[in-house]
Amino acid sequence: MTGLGNLIKRNCKLFFKDKGMFFTSLITPLILLVLYSTFLAKVYRDAFVSSIPDFLSVSDKIINGAVGGELLSSLLAVSGITVAFCSNMLMVQDKVTGARRDLTVTPVKRSTLALSYYISTALSTLIICFVAVGAGMLYMLKVGNYISATDALLILLDVILLVLFGTSLSSIVNIFLTTQGQMSAVGTIVSSAYGFICGAYMPISQFGPGLQKALSFLPGTYATSLIRNHTMRGAIAAMGNAGVPADMIESIKDAVDCNIYFFGEKVSVNAMYAVLAGSAAVLIVVYVLINSLRKPQKRK
Repeated sequence: MTGLGNLIKRNCKLFFKDKGMFFTSLITPLILLVLYSTFLAKVYRDAFVSSIPDFLSVSDKIINGAVGGELLSSLLAVSGITVAFCSNMLMVQDKVTGARRDLTVTPVKRSTLALSYYISTALSTLIICFVAVGAGMLYMLKVGNYISATDALLILLDVILLVLFGTSLSSIVNIFLTTQGQMSAVGTIVSSAYGFICGAYMPISQFGPGLQKALSFLPGTYATSLIRNHTMRGAIAAMGNAGVPADMIESIKDAVDCNIYFFGEKVSVNAMYAVLAGSAAVLIVVYVLINSLRKPQKRK
């Protein structure tokens, strides 16, 4: 089992065979969807209602569509990273069980083994995130869907790029982990902290100026904004058609992070794509270099 294809197949099979790891990864986005719709929906809705003057008539369907789009973007922005870390735990488990040592005894190259972990993690994460997209779309149909076919395709593109970035990041972190305790600690930190620093739980526009500038250097900020632009564009356009002035529309987009600013300069959607794709590419190169330069661990 030394070929790249066989290693990828082996990793994917072990991931889906491990019921604990698989169901944890699969259930996490669905639980987040339930929690977000239960607890965050009212907060988001009140924010939208308070930002629109009483003399403007905006239907509940439009408001619900905007709230649903913001919730869906938060769900996908978090899942693309947290699920990648969970899926990539097989890399650590192989070290714990000694399976990695057994694999390196064969003629398989370290670079091939590292690439197999990356590709299998990306594939597993994409499958779960696409399930999350499907569940989110069903939720949008229920509350008020304004997502066009074009935006739906762009959401899938956003998710793919975010998963590639998340897989790269998790691969770099996990390559240094060697125990179950370290694995659990990293998973807990990522799942609890990432939603805040990427603007999923609370828009970055609500943070202080200093923190906003600091978070503008993080690729996750632009990933959240990309997804939010595509999940909310239809509902925000419907607000404009309902008579909400253009300057108020821009204020709403600023408030929900559809508009992101880098030291006062508005970042275009194309620039966000460049940041996210470029960051994923850089991290992949770093991951390859670490695997190439890092000395193999000695047998105990």
